[in-house]
Amino acid sequence: MTQPPNQPPQQGGSGAPQQPQDQPAQPPQPPQSPQPSQGGFGAPQTPAQPPQAPQPPQPGYGYPQQPPAQPGPYGAPAAPGPYGQPQQPGPYGQPQQPGPYGQPQQPGPYGQPGGPYGQQPGYGYPPGAQFPGAPGTPPPGSRSPFKGKPALVVGAAVAALLVIGGTVFVVTGDDGGKKKPVAGPSDDGKATASESPVNPGDGDGDGGEEPQDFNAGRKAGEAKVLWYKEAPDAPASGADAPGMWVTSKTAVKAAYKDLVAYNVGDGRPAWDAITFPQKICAVTPQKTADDKVVVAYMSGTSDRAKCNQLQQVDLNTGARGWKAVVADGALFDSAITIELSLTGNTLMVGRSQSGTAYDVRTGKTLWEKKKYGDACFPTAFAGGAKLIAVASCDATGANEHDEMQELDPATGKVRWTQKFDKGWTVARMYSVDPLVVYSTNKDENAWNISAFKADGTFRSQVAFDEDFLPECGWAVLQRNLTGCDGTAADANTLYLPTEATSGPNEIVAIDLATGKEKWRVKSPAEESMMPVRMDGGNLVAYVEPSYDAAGRVVSIPTAGSAHTPTTLLQLPESTIDLEDGFFSRDTAWVDGRFYLSSTRLTGKDDSKEKLMLAYGK
Repeated sequence: MTQPPNQPPQQGGSGAPQQPQDQPAQPPQPPQSPQPSQGGFGAPQTPAQPPQAPQPPQPGYGYPQQPPAQPGPYGAPAAPGPYGQPQQPGPYGQPQQPGPYGQPQQPGPYGQPGGPYGQQPGYGYPPGAQFPGAPGTPPPGSRSPFKGKPALVVGAAVAALLVIGGTVFVVTGDDGGKKKPVAGPSDDGKATASESPVNPGDGDGDGGEEPQDFNAGRKAGEAKVLWYKEAPDAPASGADAPGMWVTSKTAVKAAYKDLVAYNVGDGRPAWDAITFPQKICAVTPQKTADDKVVVAYMSGTSDRAKCNQLQQVDLNTGARGWKAVVADGALFDSAITIELSLTGNTLMVGRSQSGTAYDVRTGKTLWEKKKYGDACFPTAFAGGAKLIAVASCDATGANEHDEMQELDPATGKVRWTQKFDKGWTVARMYSVDPLVVYSTNKDENAWNISAFKADGTFRSQVAFDEDFLPECGWAVLQRNLTGCDGTAADANTLYLPTEATSGPNEIVAIDLATGKEKWRVKSPAEESMMPVRMDGGNLVAYVEPSYDAAGRVVSIPTAGSAHTPTTLLQLPESTIDLEDGFFSRDTAWVDGRFYLSSTRLTGKDDSKEKLMLAYGK
């Protein structure tokens, strides 16, 4: 790859997982991967029992090792590791492997390519892991030892191989039709009542004759349960519940075919639920400045159905605006699955090998991002403060690589391009602005977290070894670059949660200028603490519940030398079971209220499933 000139020396090692100090016992066989649901939409199958926890790793796993004094990402000499001493070769004597920019990485824990069990994983998935979504969602209320974690951890924990934020990819194929997208007004522009409504929205949850009062006996200092909602019925195979948008008036959630909205204060219905003709298959994670989103739903139920029906919705009123049909691109460039993102007034719709930009206000097509250069096919897009495209280039040739581009959202013009070395896959973006990218190398069992400057040039990479564990969703076939919960960033710092190996975990503040640790803070309880968002100069974090203690929302000062968490909301004991039962979840902190919502419905009929839970003062 072409190297930018005059790069400063980079600090430390690559952040790759290190070798265990002792050869572990024969690892157990990983769980069986579920089969994607018919039609290629990748809903993970629900097992009869929750996944079994693997045995704890042998002593020495996950202990931060000393990165070697090897050349930095662009060949500049690097300083010694964070502990000031050079690192010895790995315990099995393997040579160190290069990172995405030439930075050395470590081989996998068993010295074998393809994963901790010596298997070759499917194309593009992180080494040593099943694809995201395996082995399925446990029954409601299950206190799985892997609660809230990406399911790939189940297959990799024994090997102590650090693989975080599982990679997800689009599916190629279909008939290559070239019907052009057409935008037009909705049928009537009004929200309609759901055929499978959730509870009546009186704030009590299940709408029964004797609803539970979660605030009865509330102790001094505990937050108030504002409202709790159960989910609409889902098919036995399960269903997605993507997106959660909170405005000054409403909290809105997608679940299977429904889009439901509640008043933020009391949980009463803000508008009648919208029931789409088929299941919801994609949403914009972001909302516009005037509180609008775009929802995509399936064109039918057959195995040839596509995720190509777009509908704009006003979050405050439920009014439906323009609608459009996403056309397929060229051969193998299908809309069987798509991804949606918003950057300003530009809606980006990503297909398997290209993307189309729309004016989110009118539905008018603005421009397209197609194949370019060295057989580069745009395969994923990330929106928000910036619009970033990721392309797979020369996939079957000697020059195979991924590359990123920042695009002008109004015109599609390329602002900069950054190439990755061969073998490295852009898996997730922990932040779009500043740009922080998590990438994997499946052949070398390696990972990398790198930050980039505003002009796309390399800024730093994580220069120490740590078992980080953000929560990266359930999408299986759709490549959702920004789908990780439990990460936060400001202009100069990335905040990531560590994996709890014994006792509570920690949140680590990483300097984006150097890749080194600034500081860390331990969870104030025995359960893990996860970043939620930045709030001014403070980091808001969620401390998860335990069997006998409710969770809490805390604020952590990021400046100065004191980073002691201060409790913003102590959640009540009355909802421990509900709070702890969100296995696959999303969180939000908005205007002093804390929201939990499900991102996946199991479809089990033995009890009502959780959808949303809101707390406040």
